Amino acid sequence: MFENLKEAAILVIIFFYRLGLWAKRSLRRGWRAFRRRKIFSLPNLAILGIAAFVVMGLFILWAATLELPDLSGVEQRKVLQSTKIYDRTGQVLLYDLSTNVTRTKVPITSMSPFIQEATVALEDRDFYQHYGIKPVSFLRAVLANITSLSFSQGGSTITQQVIKNSLLTQAKTPARKLKEWVLAVKLEKVLTKKQILEIYLNESPYGGSIYGVEEAARAFFGKSAADLSLAESAYLASLPQAPTYYSPNGNHRDALDRRKNLALDNMLSLDLITKQEHDQAVSEDVVFAPPREGKIKAPHFVFYVREILEEKYGASMLEGSGLRIITTLDADIQLKGEALTKKYALANAKKFNATNASIVAIDPRNGEILSMIGSRDYFDTEIPGNYNIAIANRQPGSAFKPFVYAAAFNKGYTSETVVFDLRTQFSTNCKPEETTNSKAPCYSPVNYDGVFRGPVTLRQALSNSLNIPAIKVLYLAGINASLSLAKSMGITTLTNANQYGLTLVLGGGEVHLLDMVSAYGGFATGGQHFAPNPILRIEDSSGRVLENTEPSGTQVLPNTTASEINDVLSDNVARAPAFGSDSSLNFPGLDVAAKTGTTNDYRDAWVIGYTPNLVVGAWAGNNDNTPMLKKVAGFIVAPMWHEFMVLAMKNRPTETFTRSDRDISSLPPTLRGVWQGGQSGTVDTRTGLPSDETTPPEFIGQRAVGGVHEILYWIDKNNPTGPRPVNPASDPQYAYWELPVRAWAGARGYGDSVALPSPSGSQTSSSTPTIPGTVQGSGPIVNITNPASGATVSNSAPLTITAQSAQSISQIRYYFNSQYVGSATVAPYSITVVPSAVGGNVGGSNSIRAEAVLSNGSTANSEVTFTLN
Repeated sequence: MFENLKEAAILVIIFFYRLGLWAKRSLRRGWRAFRRRKIFSLPNLAILGIAAFVVMGLFILWAATLELPDLSGVEQRKVLQSTKIYDRTGQVLLYDLSTNVTRTKVPITSMSPFIQEATVALEDRDFYQHYGIKPVSFLRAVLANITSLSFSQGGSTITQQVIKNSLLTQAKTPARKLKEWVLAVKLEKVLTKKQILEIYLNESPYGGSIYGVEEAARAFFGKSAADLSLAESAYLASLPQAPTYYSPNGNHRDALDRRKNLALDNMLSLDLITKQEHDQAVSEDVVFAPPREGKIKAPHFVFYVREILEEKYGASMLEGSGLRIITTLDADIQLKGEALTKKYALANAKKFNATNASIVAIDPRNGEILSMIGSRDYFDTEIPGNYNIAIANRQPGSAFKPFVYAAAFNKGYTSETVVFDLRTQFSTNCKPEETTNSKAPCYSPVNYDGVFRGPVTLRQALSNSLNIPAIKVLYLAGINASLSLAKSMGITTLTNANQYGLTLVLGGGEVHLLDMVSAYGGFATGGQHFAPNPILRIEDSSGRVLENTEPSGTQVLPNTTASEINDVLSDNVARAPAFGSDSSLNFPGLDVAAKTGTTNDYRDAWVIGYTPNLVVGAWAGNNDNTPMLKKVAGFIVAPMWHEFMVLAMKNRPTETFTRSDRDISSLPPTLRGVWQGGQSGTVDTRTGLPSDETTPPEFIGQRAVGGVHEILYWIDKNNPTGPRPVNPASDPQYAYWELPVRAWAGARGYGDSVALPSPSGSQTSSSTPTIPGTVQGSGPIVNITNPASGATVSNSAPLTITAQSAQSISQIRYYFNSQYVGSATVAPYSITVVPSAVGGNVGGSNSIRAEAVLSNGSTANSEVTFTLN
């Protein structure tokens, strides 16, 4: 007992002596202030002295009673109290941290001097000078703990970490930390520095089930710890503080490289290595062995969860605390999805040179991750499979467009707003007439198919993934507004608005598949976003719930905007011109919204689709960013996504989206789909003249006047529902957009300004005396040529609808049994539909109505009836 008291007293003297040296200057500065306030009067000093003496005495007595723990049984106790990770049922074991634990103890003489020095330089550079604790680090930790009340800071030395691992209690309390400090000093009196370092290197975690530097050397480099090179040693020394995050088999190799270089820098500053050795090790290309195949399910997801837990609680907490982690994973769809992903990835490798694939599924109502498949096979060394694409930076292509369109809808634009899909120069560093020059600094992109469609609605543009209208929408919505919205919806990687230009809408920034799936969930839920969550609850070894996740959503979009996006992305008729009416994006009987994305260089192919209760995102490509064959995402990744979607929806209730009921009747013509002018009037569709009180309602049509111009002529982009801009040319993009539109209009005979004629036939404006191409009294204005009236056609086969007109028309809209099914702007004005997909009435009467929009802005109708078999 006397010896223990003596040791404790020496400990206290050493500690407070070093602490006093550090605090001397700070106390001197405050002395005068204390004297002025008479804090250190004689009575107060006496009271403080007595209190300090009592506390010190109690501390000495308590410290003297502490015994060093048995360090020999650390491994077995950790196995018995290993953390286990389960699926959402709590029944399927995904991973036991003690499974296949490998630890081969070797004497320090069998360890390379490099690994010893690298560990000390990185973890505890004063290891050979201190007595087990560092008072300055201790005080810093105490101040941090007092201010945060978390007791999470330890300022731990290597000796303290050895004690902490042997104590096997991870509670971050003042009592436990004091015990750790006292025992660290005692350990230093019992063991040599080399013996302490040997224990540390034999017990430290190096990732997964690998413990100790000998097993780490064999697992990562296929050699003994005695044979480790300087660079290899620096890498291994970097792992124990966060073995999952820094794992060379994970997604943070750049961070591991930086930490390895920090270890080398520290070694150089401590004169442990020469400058030549340092530089050679920094530049050395170290090759790691592939990961071992062990007893683990859903490995990408498991290591994603483990990394989150290590960051939150520390690696040592997971090793010996006996936690039960109940995750959100649906083990059934995860297992089936893994097989599906591997099947399609191997097939795509042969067909499209796309060697890898990834799938993520989330419940948008709470953010729970139901499935995370990071590659075709975690243990596949060819690609390599351990790299988790689901949380990697990749360009999303057109899959990013819905966020930009949503920002535009927030601003007042609608899905029926019209812009012109024409080859356009967007760079103000070049001339407007350089419409085909895309050599830097010019920028004149094309659509995926090289076709330019003239006036299109935003519904058509987004559904068919047209690039030129999307760039115009980004300009109208604003880059900052689009980025801000994407960030609020869960996109975490697009942080610097200054580095993106108009290419942002085409997927110019890098994002994570997990973030994209989570962000699309904000559309599915009517504008509410839930952050992705992989954990339901955490239990201790006795079953007591330590943490229970409660989902908390944030309203990031107006419900009207989300509804409009859902309506567009689930409109199979609108996307039929690009994908066909029976593509992999279509689910007869289910309300599914979807968007594809393919990068311009064909390095990434995406599909993200959702129902009100499920979001699934899929990616295909190559880990090394080599391009695939030039095919759009619909061919490469959509079939895999479709099959997974069907699989995941089997046991989920069928739900439908709430459609937008926004009233656009009072908006300017261009915002509600009329592009022939900026002023509205009603006409008698039989004559083309203004309607009056005698015109039957069925013959009253809308007509816009004022000429054919791009949208910037008619609206102020920052206030689209407000008054017309006084000087449209003041907008820097106006001349660039307007030039190709004027050329397009002139080639089709449209005048500069079309006025509404008076009932007598005279013009109310003299700017254009006649409507080019209009022929009155020459027969039906529009006539459906297929199907023929009274015909019988198949309900399940594609039906091509066509019409003709003797007059100049700009568009024909088609309605199948009063349901809008599409439009065409070029003769023979044909679209293709499958009757069964749009609600055909088998065995009964069906109708198709064609509504022609004439070049003068008026409308005319034609209708046929037929039977479906």
